[in-house]
Amino acid sequence: MARRKQIYEGKAKILYEGPEPGTMIQYFKDDATAGNGAKHAIIDGKGVLNNRISEFVMVGLEQIGIPTHFIRRLNMREQLIRQVEIVPLEVIVRNVAAGSLAKRYGLKDGEQLPRSIVEFCLKSDELGDPPVSEDMITAFNWASPQEMDDIMAYALRINDFLCGMFAGVGIRLVDFKVEFGRQYEGDMVRIVLADEISPDSCRLWDAATGESMDKDRFRKDLGGLTDAYREVARRLGIIRDNEETSDTMGPVLVSNNDED
Repeated sequence: MARRKQIYEGKAKILYEGPEPGTMIQYFKDDATAGNGAKHAIIDGKGVLNNRISEFVMVGLEQIGIPTHFIRRLNMREQLIRQVEIVPLEVIVRNVAAGSLAKRYGLKDGEQLPRSIVEFCLKSDELGDPPVSEDMITAFNWASPQEMDDIMAYALRINDFLCGMFAGVGIRLVDFKVEFGRQYEGDMVRIVLADEISPDSCRLWDAATGESMDKDRFRKDLGGLTDAYREVARRLGIIRDNEETSDTMGPVLVSNNDED
């Protein structure tokens, strides 16, 4: 088999040329990062779990009419996806005060927000992903007004779906980050959900104990990240008890211990 052409490598995923025009292969790595890459580790099995969880969520969202780039899962670490032009925005939906929101506005960590809040950040590691307003987004042509209407509507519908899905298995959805892309079909272009939805991109707390079940376990040196991701997958019915979710057997390698 010919070696696949690598298109892009990010912190947690690699994109390869797909088998057909307009497709790509998304490979989930075991890398865990925080602080825009200042803190880095290889955590055995993380990519496998994120692949399975993201597949489950994307399929569910497609069933309620949210268009996504997902086509199908290929194996333990890879998905076949539609090629899209990524809108250079991180879209953050918040339901509970936590992380940077609580710090910025002096809110009590864990405080339920009066309503869900949608924030936007420019997708730029070099600039530290700065917050941006809708006026800035349209003024600098990062997205058109119509695209912003679609993105906002999809983000809130995704939030409704995820809140219900996680609440049903005893998990509180605190906040999450998503990305969107432009899918071109001839002369037509539409906004679709891209990237992934997994414990890497969601802040999830056990509804009974408040225990973190997401990447904060890595950011805050709590340990047990893979166990937490596995528990999320188990509660959602994605994996069975004691199901193998690792295709490698290697030690955890940590580059440094900087906090996010």
